[in-house]
Amino acid sequence: MKLTDFKALTFDCYGTLIDWETGILAALEPLLNAGERTLERDAVLAEFARQEAAQEAATPAMLYRDLLSEVHRRLAREWQVRVPDALHLAFGASVPQWPVFADTPAALQYLGRHFKLVILSNVDRDSFAGSNLKLGVKFDAICTAQDIGSYKPDARNFRYLIEAVAKLGIDRGQILHTAQSLYHDHVPAKAAGLATAWIDRRNRKDGGGATLSPADRPAYDFRFVSLKEMADAHRALIAPRN
Repeated sequence: MKLTDFKALTFDCYGTLIDWETGILAALEPLLNAGERTLERDAVLAEFARQEAAQEAATPAMLYRDLLSEVHRRLAREWQVRVPDALHLAFGASVPQWPVFADTPAALQYLGRHFKLVILSNVDRDSFAGSNLKLGVKFDAICTAQDIGSYKPDARNFRYLIEAVAKLGIDRGQILHTAQSLYHDHVPAKAAGLATAWIDRRNRKDGGGATLSPADRPAYDFRFVSLKEMADAHRALIAPRN
């Protein structure tokens, strides 16, 4: 199997293209300061992961910005911190401020010359529109949790994705799902019969960070530590040989 075997790259956004862990921690800083909390970075991210997954399972039709506000309320209760409701709402609205990984825009621009590019993200349309300004490309299709009515890792999201890519004239066997989260993306993508590329942004870090870790590590077809490394691997495949 080679990267050149595929016609569409379907992407998770947050954690893969957008540095959501940095964004989450920055947006949680007012809550942590209000409670005078000195938790380690990974402890904060792990608690976010637990609360986010629980809220997504409980309210699959809730808009992501509203869901994030509920997650913030859950964290405040967990950490026994009282803050104004405006702070919960501000966290929910923070997604467009989360930074892009430095390698993402150039890598996407290169890959977009060779593949159809499609987003499958646990987000609402308005929040993604804010992030998309940082990504530097026009996607051929955008599939959000708001469009689908459920959150990954629900199998429904991947059925929706496969149908959306089929409208571009590309079948399941020509899709490479590209994502950081093993829990949200690789487990259900493999169950849906998709090839996958793991963008291991947490290379050499312990734990799952802002995502839950699956009980068993799923199979994947490619592994890269950055999107640049993936683009470079494709570039090397198509480079003329002397």
